[in-house]
Order: sequence, then structure tokens, then C-alpha cells
Amino acid sequence: GDPSRVVKMVKGDKSKKKTQEPVSRDYTIHLHKLVHGIQFKKRAPRALREIKAFAMKAMKTKDVRVDTKLNKFVWHNGVKNLPRRVRVRLSRKRNEDEDAKEKMYTLIEHVPVESFKGLQTETVQGDN
Repeated sequence: GDPSRVVKMVKGDKSKKKTQEPVSRDYTIHLHKLVHGIQFKKRAPRALREIKAFAMKAMKTKDVRVDTKLNKFVWHNGVKNLPRRVRVRLSRKRNEDEDAKEKMYTLIEHVPVESFKGLQTETVQGDN
């Protein structure tokens, strides 16, 4: 190739630290594959842990809170028979509590849907 077109990747370029903005997005989480091979009596607790881990990864916040309605939905078939999928709204919000370690936290809420067919990840306007 042409050596004049080489783009330098600077390793220590930390000048543009991304500041986190409040944002809400809807995701579909495939619980069935996340608890594959997990013993029955640990399935619902494990699913909630996996949902939290998903939220941490997606929103990049350490502080993650699960809404009670989502908890109810995951548990509504009992400890071992989970819903195959769940539609969730991840809302990254500012921490009002001044002395909190983290600036932002993520709230995970359940979004009831008729069918999961053809759903994409969508950014939700508003409720921040």
C-alpha cells in the first residue's frame, strides 16, 4: 500500500474521555441461552444476575438496579421455568445522591411485548 496513507493509532490518547449522558434504550435479552445448563433451583436468580451483567456491559455503569416488575416477570413461572426472552428498557440516569461513588446508575425495567419477532434495539426518547 501507499505509506503516506498510514493512519497512526496513538495508544495514550485519553484526552477525549467520554462523559456519560442519560439515555434509555430497549433491548431484548435471550434468557434461555444465558441459563443453559444451569441447575433448576438456581435459574431465576442466575437470570437476574445475567440481566444485571448485560446492563453493566451495555450502559457501562457499575451501579445497576432492577425494577420490581422485571423481577416479578422473571419469577412468574417459578424458579426453574423462565420466560425464553425478556424485553427490557435500560435507562442510564444521573445519581441524585451527592456522595455516591458512581456518577450514573442504570435502571432496568420490563417492557411488556406481545411478540419478540423483528424487534431491534431502540433508543427511547424522553423519560430521563
